[in-house]
Amino acid sequence: MYFNDEHKLFRESVRDFLAQRATPFANEWETQRRIPKSIWEEMGDQGYLGLLHEEKHGGLEADIFFSLIFLEELANTGFGGFAGAVSVHSYMATAHLAKAGSETLKRKYLEPAIEGRKVGALAISEPGAGSDVSSLRTRAEDMGDHYLLNGSKIFITNGFYADFITVAAQTEKGMSLFVIEGDNPGLSRNKLEKMGWHCSDTAELFFENAVVPKENLIGEEGKGFYYIMDSFQIERLCIAIISQASAERMFDLALKYARERDAFGKKLEKMKNIRYQLADVHADIACVKQYLRHVAWNLERGENMSRECAIAKLKATELSKEVADKCLQIFGGYGYMADFEIERMFRDARVNTIIGGTSDIMKEIIGKSVIDERTYKSAYQNH
Repeated sequence: MYFNDEHKLFRESVRDFLAQRATPFANEWETQRRIPKSIWEEMGDQGYLGLLHEEKHGGLEADIFFSLIFLEELANTGFGGFAGAVSVHSYMATAHLAKAGSETLKRKYLEPAIEGRKVGALAISEPGAGSDVSSLRTRAEDMGDHYLLNGSKIFITNGFYADFITVAAQTEKGMSLFVIEGDNPGLSRNKLEKMGWHCSDTAELFFENAVVPKENLIGEEGKGFYYIMDSFQIERLCIAIISQASAERMFDLALKYARERDAFGKKLEKMKNIRYQLADVHADIACVKQYLRHVAWNLERGENMSRECAIAKLKATELSKEVADKCLQIFGGYGYMADFEIERMFRDARVNTIIGGTSDIMKEIIGKSVIDERTYKSAYQNH
């Protein structure tokens, strides 16, 4: 229903590419705490970084299932930081440029981002405002021919090495979005050390009278909040897809180990409690996987899926966290050792219930939709 022969060939090509150009080197990237610029450029050459974007700007304008496949295969590498960094660049940092940016901004930032020559970050969260986007305090003051940006951001994926950053800031007309150069003299960056996602750089950003050209305003001044709310659909679906695919990868690792490991004179796979655990995990993954495809299908048709994307994000990320714990337990002491992939995936899985809106925020969104019967209108319907 969802995939044709072209999709299947695309999956094979992505899987082969990652097996040759990413997975063999990712442990080194984890140690270095950085994804090298070369792999971004290689992915750009393959067209992977612009799957949803317009052809006239170097994208492929492919249907959403090509992106779903790409994200699943990124997660299947077993390196959550790599999958997270690429998804932020391709589906979050560039999303606002693609939808509301001027042609000048698209040529300057979107096109090189699609080519992998520039890496982007999205800066929304602040020390005093994470999921509560309406409480952001970073400000952009209109100085006539430019804006002066002051404030700080935190937990910004790709933020330390990004060539450009899409920034949310308050203006006289309300929240607005801007794009700022990574080497702006008014920007300073502090690299943060994390529990997981080691190959992905995460930063705290400080803006002190950072000069932002007027033309670097994305879309209309004062519409930033609505742009952000609109982009949450694809952002949360991306996180859900990566989480579900990671859970499937962890299940495969645990099943393989259970088939090979002997205990008390038989394989782990023959022990009733292990069999039931694996069966339970497989069933949960299968249900979430089909729901994600349903959501993607309706997004492709132009449906508003705000509630469904919140459901997808809630269930897929919580599932990934639970699967990580259950699968690591099957490995026993070996699962706790850094040499085993399941140990890294356990750490990487934990952040997914936090980023893009916590699980409690997802429940609140679902509650407002179902109980309070609130509806949502896209910021771009009349843009």
